Amino acid sequence: MCSMPGAPLCPACNAALVRLVPPVCERCGAPGPWPVRRCAECSGRRLAFARARAAIVYDANARTLVRVWKEHARSRLAADAAALVSEVVPRPEVDAVTFVPGDSERALARGRIAPAGLAEALGAAWALPAGELLRRTRGLRRQRGLGLAERRRNVRGSVEARGAVPRRVCVVDDVYTSGATVNECASALRRAGARHVEVITLARAIR
Repeated sequence: MCSMPGAPLCPACNAALVRLVPPVCERCGAPGPWPVRRCAECSGRRLAFARARAAIVYDANARTLVRVWKEHARSRLAADAAALVSEVVPRPEVDAVTFVPGDSERALARGRIAPAGLAEALGAAWALPAGELLRRTRGLRRQRGLGLAERRRNVRGSVEARGAVPRRVCVVDDVYTSGATVNECASALRRAGARHVEVITLARAIR
């Protein structure tokens, strides 16, 4: 994130990242003044995942971290991202970890996608198998700049499960913005036989 030599994420940059601590919505993980089972953000929505949690607030510092990680192929940041998640988010009670699949064209340009590296690092930290249980069925418009309803329409039917799916799965992504993408992934896993899906991301946009 900065020009300091040494570790990809220096101590000062790490300290500048705002940890997302309780109270949060029990279902979607949105922060609030007190804990609730459903908040204004997820109330009334049909969510395929049991709960979502994130490690840090998606502010200017987090955006810089994610941009460098994703767009400049700083794959070593996956270990730092996993350490942040492990610091804040309890180990989920699941059988396996998977990740939100990337767009094939952007993956060719960037190399390995960030969520895959994060899933692998978290799997190692939590002693859980990590694998590619999801794949894209089509290309997507970029989600950036789309409204909530547009985001949901954009990802609908864009993901399917591949291979055998465990009963309890954790889906990993870099940023939770509207929840549309991870919810579509959870729906695909549920259709393939998963009974319990949790979502964990490095960062979360705060509305």
